[in-house]
Amino acid sequence: MSHVEDELKDQPACWTRAAAEVIRFRDRLPAPGERVAYVGCGTSYHMARAAAALREDAGLGETDAHPASEFPARRRYDRVVALTRSGTTTEVLDLLVALRGHVPTTAITADPHTPVMTAADRAVVLDYADERSVVQTRFATTVLTLLRAHLGLHTDAVIQDARTALTAPLPQGLERAAQFTFLGRGWSVGLAHEAALKMREAALAWSESYPAMEYRHGPVSVTTTGTATWMFGPPPDGLAEVVRATGATWVADGLDPLADLVRAQRLAVATAVARGLDPDRPRHLTRSVILTDP
Repeated sequence: MSHVEDELKDQPACWTRAAAEVIRFRDRLPAPGERVAYVGCGTSYHMARAAAALREDAGLGETDAHPASEFPARRRYDRVVALTRSGTTTEVLDLLVALRGHVPTTAITADPHTPVMTAADRAVVLDYADERSVVQTRFATTVLTLLRAHLGLHTDAVIQDARTALTAPLPQGLERAAQFTFLGRGWSVGLAHEAALKMREAALAWSESYPAMEYRHGPVSVTTTGTATWMFGPPPDGLAEVVRATGATWVADGLDPLADLVRAQRLAVATAVARGLDPDRPRHLTRSVILTDP
C-alpha cells in the first residue's frame, strides 16, 4: 500500500484533532474585521482559495487568496496567512521575508524545523498531519478544517461524511474515464481545483476544474461518453441533466464538500494504480519547490 493511501485514510482523526485544538491558535489566526490574505503554492493555494471564500461569506472581513508568487505588493492587508506543508517553499519564504515589519504574518505548516518558523511572525504547527508522500492529502484538508473550525463552521457531521467518503465505493469504472471535470460553487471552487490537481499529479490524468456556472460557457464541449463530471456541493438546477445528456458520468453524492474531496483523492490514487503509476512519487515533482539563484 502506498503512503498516500495510508495518509488519506487518517483524515477523520486529523480533522477531529484540529477542530479540538483550534482554541490554542486563536491569537495567531485572523480576527473578525481584519482584511486578510491567504497565500500558498499548488495544493496550499487551492486550500487558501477555499478558506478565503468561507471567511468572507461568513461576514468576518474582506479576504483574498493569492499564489505566493503573485502576491499584489501594493494591496494592503491587516494579516497574511501562509499555508506551507514543507515550510521550505521558496516563493512563500520570500514573501514572508518581504512582508516582515509591514504586515503581521502567520504560517501554518507541518514541520517545525524549517525556515518558515522564523520567516513568519507567528506559526501554527500541524505536525501530526505531515505526510511522506509527495502528493498532499491530509495536511491540506486538516489546515482547511482548522480554519473552518476557527470560523465556527466545522461540525461532527463533517467527520462522519469523511468516514463515509473513505468507505463508500467509487462509481464502477470511474478510474478508467478519459477525462475528468470538477465543479464547485463558492468555497468549493477551490476544492474542485484541488481535485483536478490531484488527478494530474498522481495519475497524469486529463482533468479540468471550473465554477459550476461557468461550465456551460465552453468547457461542457469536452464532455462526452467516457468522461466524468464531478460536482462538489449542490449543483445548479438542470446541470446534472445537461451532463447526463452528453453520455458522461455525473458524480454528486451530497457529502460535505471537504469530505467529498477525500473521495476525489481516492479516485486519483485508484486511477494512478490502474495506469501502473506510483501515486507517492509523481513525475517531475518534489515535496517542496526550492528555487536557487541564477
